Amino acid sequence: MTQAVATPTVAAPAAIPLRGLLPWIVFAGVLLLGLLYFVGAEEGATSMISGSYVHEFLHDGRHLLGFPCH
Repeated sequence: MTQAVATPTVAAPAAIPLRGLLPWIVFAGVLLLGLLYFVGAEEGATSMISGSYVHEFLHDGRHLLGFPCH
């Protein structure tokens, strides 16, 4: 009697070229910089939006991340 031994084949991951990732990396960087601005600097003299709505909405998150705001 002969026994057939099956060897598992491992699929190699497909390579993603940098040219395909670059737009997503730039988009994520711009999004994170915008988020950092609104959490860290959107108040007072640097405010782009009048009023204190953004400041009050992000107030607790600002303190949680260590940004002083008053």
